[in-house]
Amino acid sequence: MKASETKADCDSKPGAKHPGPSVSPAAQSKEIQSKARQSQGIHPLGISTLSVHGGESRIKPCDAITDSIVCSSTYTFEDSQAIIDFIENGEQREEYGRYGNPNEKVVEQKLAALDGGEHAIVFSSGMAAIVGLLMAKLNSGDEIVFFDQCYHRSREFCYKHLSRFGVVTHQVPTGDFSAMEAAINENTKLLVSESPTNPQLTCIDLEQFVALGKEHQVDTLIDATLATPYNLRPLEFGVDYVLHSATKYLGGHNDLLAGSLTGSAEKLSDVRDLRGVMGGINSPHNLYLLQRGLKTFELRMQRHNENGQAIAEFLQEHPRIEKVFYPGLPSHPTHEIAKRTMHGFGGLVTFLVKDADWRETANIVDRVRIAKIGPSLGGVETLIEQPLIMSYYNQTPENRRKFGIPDNMIRLACGIENTQDLIDDLQQAIEG
Repeated sequence: MKASETKADCDSKPGAKHPGPSVSPAAQSKEIQSKARQSQGIHPLGISTLSVHGGESRIKPCDAITDSIVCSSTYTFEDSQAIIDFIENGEQREEYGRYGNPNEKVVEQKLAALDGGEHAIVFSSGMAAIVGLLMAKLNSGDEIVFFDQCYHRSREFCYKHLSRFGVVTHQVPTGDFSAMEAAINENTKLLVSESPTNPQLTCIDLEQFVALGKEHQVDTLIDATLATPYNLRPLEFGVDYVLHSATKYLGGHNDLLAGSLTGSAEKLSDVRDLRGVMGGINSPHNLYLLQRGLKTFELRMQRHNENGQAIAEFLQEHPRIEKVFYPGLPSHPTHEIAKRTMHGFGGLVTFLVKDADWRETANIVDRVRIAKIGPSLGGVETLIEQPLIMSYYNQTPENRRKFGIPDNMIRLACGIENTQDLIDDLQQAIEG
């Protein structure tokens, strides 16, 4: 029996070591089913249906309803001819754990379906994903342009580490497309932004962002971690790459680290190849947790959105609050862009305490009873932090002002607890 025949024993894996531009059987099946549904006038599958069933085989090993966790560092061949067939024919199967595993393929198909993309790659974290993309796509002398409201570790990697390889990073004011265009030259290879941004929650005009990239023949990347595919699908606007820290809303339970990139198979082929060299893969157990977390993705996001909107409205009316950053509020500078591009506005709310110094602000954080103090966001538990202390404590006051981090800023990552309980908790903390 050839290795291609033994594959039936593990038919939950839809991909291969280096899928590249080739189309896996699962992807072919997805395309055929999609076209069949369209020809029959059937509405495209909804988010929850894709979250539960996307990328999964109908019948699985041992007739189990869940996918098995495949803990194997290597995969065997029936004989030498099977290896030759694998190499020469690009057979869809596994070879070595650093190149991927069956659990990964299921999750990647699911994420690609949710993002509305052709192909997805899962990494060990969100930072591993963006580093993997930048290292695969950029060479010495290349340049990239970031909007300046971005995750501070992304900024650090570009300025402190990517620069050592001769890559130049430009940062321009967020949403200023004139400044972004002025920074583009013949060496520019990538335009990068979050949408919404963290922690100011600025939403980007994706149509303008994509048009600028196409005009100058420069690829575009959107970090949509805060939005998720439930609220925003940047690929539908023509963005080339979508990045997620799957640690956040996609996993949803604060119990795993993962990251992903979604785009075309052609554009992501060299990214996957480099990941196989650098080893930024995830473990089968983590991937199982991510797959399980995704099954309740839409249900969780509905509550995250509800809690974020209600708490933002409460804070906006509170006399001790100076300003609220939340794209679902008409007072937010990019509210109109958010309404035009997003389905909902997420669970992250940032606000400034009126006439408070850093210590008074910290006291409010310390008085909360339900929310836990900690970094990150997107889990079922509400988290609260003071960015000055949590992420920018070692930065100078000048740098904090430059990055838009005042001393009286609080970031609240709403979980899925009951809305009124969270509001009551915040109220007692604010009023002391």
